Amino acid sequence: MSDSLRTTGPTTGSTPRAAAGLWPVLLCWVAVALDGFDLVVIGAVIPTLLESGDLGFTPAAATAASTIGLVGVGIGAVTIGPLTDRFGRRRSLIACVTAFSVLTLAIPLAQDVTQFTILRFLAGLGLGACLPTALAYMSEHAARGRGGSAVTRMMTGYHVGAVLTALLALVLIEPWGWESMFVVGGVAGLVTVPLMWAKLPESEAYLRAVGAEHGSATRKVRSTEVVKGRYLRVSIGLWVASFMGLLLVYGLNTWLPTIMGEAGYSIEAGTSLLLVLNLGAVIGLLVAGTISDARGNKPTVLLWFGLAAFFLALLSIKMDSTLLVYAAVTLAGIFVFSAQVLVYAFVGHLYPPEIRGTALGMAAGVGRVGAIVGPTIGGALLTAGIAYPWGFYAFAAAALLAVLALSTVPAHMQPE
Repeated sequence: MSDSLRTTGPTTGSTPRAAAGLWPVLLCWVAVALDGFDLVVIGAVIPTLLESGDLGFTPAAATAASTIGLVGVGIGAVTIGPLTDRFGRRRSLIACVTAFSVLTLAIPLAQDVTQFTILRFLAGLGLGACLPTALAYMSEHAARGRGGSAVTRMMTGYHVGAVLTALLALVLIEPWGWESMFVVGGVAGLVTVPLMWAKLPESEAYLRAVGAEHGSATRKVRSTEVVKGRYLRVSIGLWVASFMGLLLVYGLNTWLPTIMGEAGYSIEAGTSLLLVLNLGAVIGLLVAGTISDARGNKPTVLLWFGLAAFFLALLSIKMDSTLLVYAAVTLAGIFVFSAQVLVYAFVGHLYPPEIRGTALGMAAGVGRVGAIVGPTIGGALLTAGIAYPWGFYAFAAAALLAVLALSTVPAHMQPE
């Protein structure tokens, strides 16, 4: 399949009325911010649970609860795709946010570790389904030629949600207990649901695709085609890239302060560098989408992963200048985090609306496996006493593997 093949692209040419609507942009951003909340909340409450002994938590139980929650997110991402392609983006997103919010509110009612872990898994199912649905909606809501920037800007909600959750933990946990964090997260989601019901229209690109499907005698495109025929090779390349991307995101967020500590930097410096890393992520998301829209999805995502590999490898070199260290970590954050999001934009570009939700769900679901593997690799290297510099070598290698996988994916797909 030649890279020169042209695409119909995502059917992003919304009407002026739809393209000008700010409510869909805001509501999808909030849905993604809930994902950022979930990234941080378990890490924020675990120290209190371990110190207090509430629910019978042990370090092993805390690890299991964290991991099983991520497993739920991955399963939710994979299973929602065919449903959102069948029932629509609007209803799917509202149902997912409702499920996540209600189950998150139920977590403070848990009587033991087992109930806590089960509720985290079930809430993860709903949360995991939110991201691919919001991605599909936003890629279709964007004006033609602006899909990349629409997706990357929406994903800033992920990091804003994470930062706000960390700040809330400082304010809420000591006076109100760990339960207050889940109450706030659940209430925030439930407040969003009626706004979605009132202000979130169905994706016009999805409606046009469904209408054309029902109104013509052409062959129906089925969700299973994501893993069949000409799409199989495309899907595998994108899955590998998504896996490697989230391996980097979660691996670095989990272990960067510790690895920098192994390199001889202070604990305070390591924590500050984690903040700088995520600040770089927001900058990268604001820039990457615009460049992708101007230069094309494939060349941009290849460049982004390549530069991520370079700056991650650069961090393996001990630097005497604090300014250089902060600059290198900022640049790593700029390229690592937005590279992962550019994969989602690329998925939205290559698949037709009839199977776009399934394609995004599969990419996000496989990526969530990488989210589990990344911290595991970092932990194994730390246990072996070689986290520095081999942690950065391993992460740089993951970025290069993403480059190799994406090089097999065509820049465009031609409709059959």
